[in-house]
Amino acid sequence: MTLTQRKIAIITGASGPREMGSAFCRKLASRDIDIFFTHYKADPEWTLAFHKEIEDMGVRCTSIEIDLTERNAAQRVYESAVQQLGQPSILINNAAYGVNTDYKSFDAELLDNHYAVNMRTTFLLCTIFAREFEKSNLTSGRIINMTSGQDISPMPGELAYVATKGAISAFTTSLSRELAPLKITVNAINPGPTDTTWMDDSIRDYLMPKFPLGRIGAPEDATNIMDFLVSEAGAWITGQVIHSEGGFIRE
Repeated sequence: MTLTQRKIAIITGASGPREMGSAFCRKLASRDIDIFFTHYKADPEWTLAFHKEIEDMGVRCTSIEIDLTERNAAQRVYESAVQQLGQPSILINNAAYGVNTDYKSFDAELLDNHYAVNMRTTFLLCTIFAREFEKSNLTSGRIINMTSGQDISPMPGELAYVATKGAISAFTTSLSRELAPLKITVNAINPGPTDTTWMDDSIRDYLMPKFPLGRIGAPEDATNIMDFLVSEAGAWITGQVIHSEGGFIRE
């Protein structure tokens, strides 16, 4: 595929080797898609090595280190991607902010921090992407927002997280209707508990019996759903929240 034909993707939240965002970057690069990713407080040596890993797959790769709680973060991310690579046709909002918050610890600062990343930057990136896509000569686009299954069952002790991630599901559904005439599909993926940087052995031991398929979810599982949704085979799917949890038992 020539440079002018190659698609460009923005992926937020790829700050380490085991993160879901990094797995998304690898998969899209393997499909000959140029990669722009965001990271925050990542190991600089890893970031450089990851750039090389992606570029060695034959595509372009650039990134930005950014705190997504910043008020203008979405605009900065989008403009940087366009300046460095060109007009993106794929947006994956993977970055998330989460701190355990029950009713005793719930306060304005905690809620605002969750809102800034999980809602404001995610929603603004979606709408900036759509407005600029409409001005372009691109013929199809993909938006994928990552969510957490908070609409399936209660997640006590994570009130600020579930409130802000729950808004993503509602936003995805309504935005998909608005963007369908532009040939942009908008979907969300709930990967269930996934063994990335937040898990330790005690968490794995607790979760393992809840997976009837006999293993905990891996970043590659959500990556396979993402890969399908961005492909031509996924062009008829929009406005959906896809629960890819390996039969996870929520009790």
